Amino acid sequence: MKRKRILLLSDTHGTFDNFIEKYARQADEIWHAGDIGNMEVLEKLEALAPVRAVYGNIDGHRLRLAVPEYLFWEDGNQKFLLLHIGGYPGRYSPRAKELLARFRPTVFMAGHSHILKVMPDKGRNLLFMNPGAAGLSGFHKQRTMLRFVLDDGGLHDLEVIERPRRREIL
Repeated sequence: MKRKRILLLSDTHGTFDNFIEKYARQADEIWHAGDIGNMEVLEKLEALAPVRAVYGNIDGHRLRLAVPEYLFWEDGNQKFLLLHIGGYPGRYSPRAKELLARFRPTVFMAGHSHILKVMPDKGRNLLFMNPGAAGLSGFHKQRTMLRFVLDDGGLHDLEVIERPRRREIL
């Protein structure tokens, strides 16, 4: 497996600015855990790198036609599940529980909460990741994303990318 730099983000809510663009340009793949906000954000991300994305609860008809509710895929020795409203270990949403039982991923990624969280779920033998919120809408004080490397050694070199929330639209 070729070494890949992954940018994981969520809850852009229609925001695409210098903060997001800078890190998206450095990624080999971009994974978006929903609440994209509009087609323009998705198209700008797709112009920079291949995108895996799911829709979120604020995403309208056009985005729901463009991206699925959830994604499951295998890459190297990892199995990934991406869903917008997932909860977190010990408090998964009903839909997340259903998909976790069906697919048994090694990495489960969700958005929605605007709260950055990375933690193991030892009972399900997986790593849970929520990148927080990269956009400007919501209660969060810090805009956050996650970046990591994926290769034959698995997922490693995880970084939290954060910035105070302020408007800086391209």
